Parts: sequence; C-alpha cells; structure tokens
Amino acid sequence: MQNIELYIEGQRVELFKDETVSLTQTLKNAREVDKIFTEFTKTFTLPASKSNNKIFKHYYNFDIDGGFDARIKKSAKIELNSYPFKDGKIKLEGVSLKDNKPYAYRITFFGNTVNLKDLVGEDKLNQLVSLNALSLDYDSATIKSKLQLDPSVSGNDIITPLITSGASGTTSRLFYNSGGHGSDNSGNLWYQNGHPEHGVLWSDLKYAIRIRKVVEAIATQYDLTFSSDFFNSTNLPYNDLFMWLHRKKGKVESGSGTDFVNTVDGWSVQTGVQSEMINSSTFKITNVSNATGFLLSFTNTSFFAAEAVVKRDGQTVVVKQVDGAPIGGIQITNIDLTSYINLNSEYTVTLNYNIFLNFSSIKWLLSYNTGSDSFDTGSYLAPAAFEFNITSQIPDIKVIDFLTGLFKMFNLVAYLDNSGIVVVKTLDSFYAGGNNYDISSFIDINTSNVNVALPYKEIVFAYKDNKTFLAAIHSQLFSYTWAKEDYTGGENLDGSIYKVELPFAHFKFERIRDVLDSTNTTIQWGYCVDDNQESYIGSPFLFYPIKVTSTQYSISFRDLVGHSELTSYNVPSNSLALDPTTSKDNINFKNELNEYTGNTDFTDTLFQKYYSNYITDIFNNKNRLTKVTAYLPLKILLNFTLADRFDINGNRYKINSIKTNLQDGKSEIELLNEL
Repeated sequence: MQNIELYIEGQRVELFKDETVSLTQTLKNAREVDKIFTEFTKTFTLPASKSNNKIFKHYYNFDIDGGFDARIKKSAKIELNSYPFKDGKIKLEGVSLKDNKPYAYRITFFGNTVNLKDLVGEDKLNQLVSLNALSLDYDSATIKSKLQLDPSVSGNDIITPLITSGASGTTSRLFYNSGGHGSDNSGNLWYQNGHPEHGVLWSDLKYAIRIRKVVEAIATQYDLTFSSDFFNSTNLPYNDLFMWLHRKKGKVESGSGTDFVNTVDGWSVQTGVQSEMINSSTFKITNVSNATGFLLSFTNTSFFAAEAVVKRDGQTVVVKQVDGAPIGGIQITNIDLTSYINLNSEYTVTLNYNIFLNFSSIKWLLSYNTGSDSFDTGSYLAPAAFEFNITSQIPDIKVIDFLTGLFKMFNLVAYLDNSGIVVVKTLDSFYAGGNNYDISSFIDINTSNVNVALPYKEIVFAYKDNKTFLAAIHSQLFSYTWAKEDYTGGENLDGSIYKVELPFAHFKFERIRDVLDSTNTTIQWGYCVDDNQESYIGSPFLFYPIKVTSTQYSISFRDLVGHSELTSYNVPSNSLALDPTTSKDNINFKNELNEYTGNTDFTDTLFQKYYSNYITDIFNNKNRLTKVTAYLPLKILLNFTLADRFDINGNRYKINSIKTNLQDGKSEIELLNEL
C-alpha cells in the first residue's frame, strides 16, 4: 500500500482512510481522435475534520464573513509516499451533512492543463488588447503598401491579400482582359495607362494578421508560456499562416464599429434675408415670410457614399443616403426640407461615412416669393484614413475555439510541464519523445481482454464553412465539399461516422486567366461572396499569402485619385508555396487539384502530414485495443508519461488510457499495439 497525501495551497488535508483514490489519464483516445488537451480529473470526498474545516473555513456556514471562495479553483498537488506525483487545482463542489452536521467535503482535482479552458473562459479574440499595438491606418496608401509587402519577412505581420469582400458591387469581381476597355471593365486587373476604370478598388481589400501574433497575444493576455516545439517562427506551415481581418460584410467600418461622423466644415458665418449660417454647419431660419421651398443639396465627386443626418433643433428629421459618383463624374443628391420650415429653428447636418468623401458643393437653399438665400461650401474634402483597430476588426471567435481549431488543424497535444510551460507538440513529435517501460512482470495474467480498436467506420475531416462562391460551385459540380477528407480505411466497415471539424472557413481560390487568350496569369485571388455573389461573412478564414512579382502580369490598383501599376502583390493560397518543389505543405485535408498549378503535387495535406500515422494505425485490421490489469511500481507511476510505450512479453504498445488506484498501484490499462 502506498501513502497518498493531498495538499491544497500548501496545506495537507485529511483523507478518509477507506477513500479509494484513482486517476484516469488519456491522451489521444482511439474513440476521441480530435481530443486536444491531456487532462484528468478526480473527485475526492474529504472528512469534515477539524483541520479540513479550518482549510475550507466551515463552508457549510454561510454566515461566516471572509469564508472560503468556492468559485475559484485552488492550487493543489498529490504526493505518493512523499514523492511528487501530480500538480493541479481543486474546486470545492459542496458539503454533505448528516443529522444537520457537516460530514464530508466534495472536491474535484483537476490536472493542470485543463485549466486552459477555465483561464480563457468565454473571452473572444477582440479582447486581446496587446494586438492593438499592430493597429494601423486604413487608407489607400497603407492598403497598397501592405499589398506589396513580403509576408515571408520577419516582422511583416500585417499584410493585404488579394481577396475582395464584395463591398462595391461589380468592382469586387476581378478578372484580367488584356484587350478590354470600357465601363464594364471596373474589375479588370489589366493595367493600361489612361484607363483608371481598370483594377481593384482599394476599399474592397482588407488586412490580414499572422496567426503567430494572435497566439503570442493569447500568451501575453493570460500569462502563459507556450513551448517552441510547434509555435515557432521557423515552423513555416504555422509561421506563414495568416487570418483575414474580416469581421463584417462589405467595406471596413471605423474602429469603433460605427460609422465615422464628421461635421461639415466649410461655411463661414453668413447672413441672408430670411436666414443665416450661425456656425460652420448650422443653418437658422430667421423669417418665414412667403417661404416656398427649403433644399439641402450635395454634389459628390467621389466614388463613396455617405449618410446625411439632418436635425431640426436637435431632433433628427431626415436621414438620407448620399450616393457615390461614377468614376470621373458627379452625383447630386437633394434633401427636400420644405415641410420642416419653422421660424427661428436651427438645422444641422452631419455626415456618416466609412472611407472618404469629396464634395464639390454642399448647399443650403431657402426660397421665398421675392428671392432666395443660398449658402454653399464650395469644395469639401473629408479625411480618407482612420485607424484600423485590430481588436475591432478581428473575426468574432472565442479564444478557446481559436486555439482548439489550431490544435485540431495540426493534430497538436498540450500538457503542462513541471516548470509551468504549456508544451505544444504534434502528436507524432509527442510520441517520438517517449520512453519504453517493460511491465511484463507486473501484469495480472488472470485478467485481460482484446477488443476492436476502433468503433468508427469513417472519420471526416472538414472545415466548418465552405460556402464562398468557388467552394460552393465546387460542391455543386463534384458532389463533395472542397478540401474535406473522408477516411474509411476500407469498404463495408461497421460503426458510426466521427467528425473532426475546424471552427474556420475555407476558401477555394482562383488563378485568373487572361480573357484575351485564356493563358494563365500569375494572379490568384479570393472572392468572399456566397453562391449568389452576395457579400459573405462566414467563420474566420486562414490562408497563406505569397508575394508574386511579375512585370508581364502587373495589376491595376485604384485609389482616390486614379490608378497605379503594381508589379508585385500578395496572392492568397491554400498551399505554403506556389511551386511544389519548394514546399508540398497545404491546409486542405484532402489532396485536391491545386488552384494555382492545377495538379495534385501538394501532397502534404493536413491529414497526410499530421493525422495519417495515427489514423491509419487505428484503422489497421491488425490493430487491437488490449485491456490489461497491472500493479505498477512507484518508479513507473511517478515517471511515465502518455508519450511512453509499455512492453509486454516482447510486444510494444501505446497507452490509450490508464486508470490507477493510487493506494495499491493497481492500473486498468488500455493499450494500442504498435504495428
């Protein structure tokens, strides 16, 4: 028998003498192939002794001030024969009474790694305050600069990918026609001097952030230290992965999530016969003698629309859209205020806009039978830039769901080491670091079972959303979801279907051909609309941005003053490289025809690289789930990890799960034979 000691915040607690203390530990259970964190829990019943009452501050008595706070987990540890065994936390669940007197405290002991879920709670990525250090201006110059930035260079953590958001109607549908001109060519990426209607409009583009910076922000926010086994800058499939900063449909909104508001500024104080401008934006009627009309007129010379809000004496009377102008033209919008004419009333106009405004005129006109009063701004230019606040623009997803998604994506496991570091490794790497223990002599030969290893006939690996335009078309044409892997291991297997689903959306990108001669360009892009070609939001989008440089296939970039030629730009990709001889890594589960090359040479899919070894083993007809009873000595109980193998009579096994009675060392072990 072994002596078990439980400590709560350094204080030893008493256990019932007949209390059976057992722990169940499991890593990548064959029945739960997408299990993320190594974890274990154990429920204890502790006597309501004098010393335990002191530790728990007589929790059963709610009249005590400054009592034990059961809402918060407390640090704890278990020792076997005075040797450290497990660190973790305890949570007080309640107190059992007999004859209205305290009899026992009910607690749960949690292994350390499970705390990660409790630590981040329901928090979302937009609460990661350190990300705001990466905030930047949202304007045409910065969008253009980030579109040409090399994402493979260290420190280039915010870039612009060639993904349009469906923000500006037909202009978001991109193509390339080296022989085309005209008004229908607003989305034509072919650059030709003198044709400013060509190209991608800067406000159809949004920034993207390096995934590694989000993980680092999580570590900072919650005072975590992740190991560098997988989370490091030299691991390119992880380091070069970006997330599109696409929180809302259509155009980017200001950092507050509301429209930019700017008061019209251009009038000097002026006086008319029956009215006056009393400040830069407020018109006052001083006489209504024979008034015949009251008009507010906007002449817009910019592409962008705005919302005009007119208030009378502080109360809103009209809200109207001020339409954007065609390229090189003007758009006049009138607001008829005749029905709102009041003596001595003041009228104020404000403009709500997201991007940019350029008016050649904003005019108040009060008409009366003998004449009119007119006040005109002349030209009015509203600022083009505002701060692109990262936390305001980052996708709406919980921190734990984001982390879980990455862990499922790359088949990662995590555990807390003795120094408090959260060790993160791929499953294959985790097993590669294990040791071997021969437990043949500790096996109870009287009890053992050999069972079927896998209860499933199929495992499905997929993204949550594949509803963008090209992905939806793919599903319609080929009758299966883009990039999804359905692994069966054979035909006519019995069992259920198990699904490993990422909380992310998945693009199918398009390599653009020249309409003139059907040749492939160097341009690849993403079209973030649904199959109705309406702006689409979906779950967070992950991808690899790759800088392309081409003088033959330069692109036209449209900004506020015209257009310019870009010979380098970031194309989005599901593969780490555009050339499979450089890298075969990609973030599809299935080996699909690559969008850029049109072949299947990018063979290092998520399934093949991170899941294949484990999944093919458990689907192998020779694999068995062997259950044995063993009485493990203290030297093994204190030192083994779930990465280790157990040898039994010359055969080697991975540990699927192990339940150990700490008093007598009796362990019920599930083992998967190595093939």
